[in-house]
Amino acid sequence: MKSLTINASQRESLGKKATKALRNAGNVPCVVYGGDTVTHFTAHENMFSKLVYTPDVHTVVIALDNGTNINAILQDIQFHPTTDKILHIDFVQIFDDKAITMEIPVRTTGKSPGVANGGNLKFNARRLKVKGLATNLPDEIKADISELKIGNKLYVTQLDSEGFEFLHADNTVVCQVKNSRNAINDAEEGEEEAATEAAAE
Repeated sequence: MKSLTINASQRESLGKKATKALRNAGNVPCVVYGGDTVTHFTAHENMFSKLVYTPDVHTVVIALDNGTNINAILQDIQFHPTTDKILHIDFVQIFDDKAITMEIPVRTTGKSPGVANGGNLKFNARRLKVKGLATNLPDEIKADISELKIGNKLYVTQLDSEGFEFLHADNTVVCQVKNSRNAINDAEEGEEEAATEAAAE
């Protein structure tokens, strides 16, 4: 899995006044849990653009100004209700020998014969929750739709999960090919024409 580095400064003052001053300067207060201690830090809001405003997932290296590096993943993020500016971010520290839980985006591969024949590909789950060691988690989960005809579904059990596990029920549908409205209308028109021709004969 890809990793991003966030250059940050450890926070000494945690009061509301200090937090407001940080935000006014364009910085985001953050905290990382999961280790021996809880670490409070701050980084400029620009540092988070490739982490937050993307469909991709990443692990993070929090590079503190005291020389400490912390490997982590984003756990929770708070936005301002009207401006959508980032108010606060929670991270969880990760370790080489401890499994983590993440949501990984789904990417389709192949060409569906059902879509080629007028069907619509519908996603039931664009991201899937998985559990495994950070080094084993993929950047994306590939969903092969090359066998999907109209009416077929692709289940989570049909996806490759080598090195990690899906935290979903076996009957979870990832995507399916449905009849499009145009395809249904064309079929109905064809049936009506056939019926008319048969009556004329």
